Amino acid sequence: MHRSRLAAIVIDSRTDDLDREAAFWSAALGWPASSPAGADRYRDIDVAEGQPKVLLQQVEHESRVHLDIETDDIEAEVTRLEALGAKRVAQVKRWWVMEAPSGQRFCVVPPQRSDFPAGANEWP
Repeated sequence: MHRSRLAAIVIDSRTDDLDREAAFWSAALGWPASSPAGADRYRDIDVAEGQPKVLLQQVEHESRVHLDIETDDIEAEVTRLEALGAKRVAQVKRWWVMEAPSGQRFCVVPPQRSDFPAGANEWP
């Protein structure tokens, strides 16, 4: 058995000024932005407790939005998603970039939110 849930909405931004992008999204969503320690290419939007994270990521590819699914067993979750029709695209550090049957990219990551596994689904 393993558990998984939606961890984050990731705003991939092709930009030279991530702080400007963070200021925009902070104002648009009404939540403050912060810089995670040691993460030059990332900014957090500090959402209300219990909400999925909103993360800005500076990228080289076209700007887009993707989801992160957090799990306590990455291989089991990736295998479950493959059975539903997803494909592995690339392993990055400790997580997998996946592609849904219709082409959207998403990531399967280790637990990201401090309250994991609250609200997570349990899978056989």
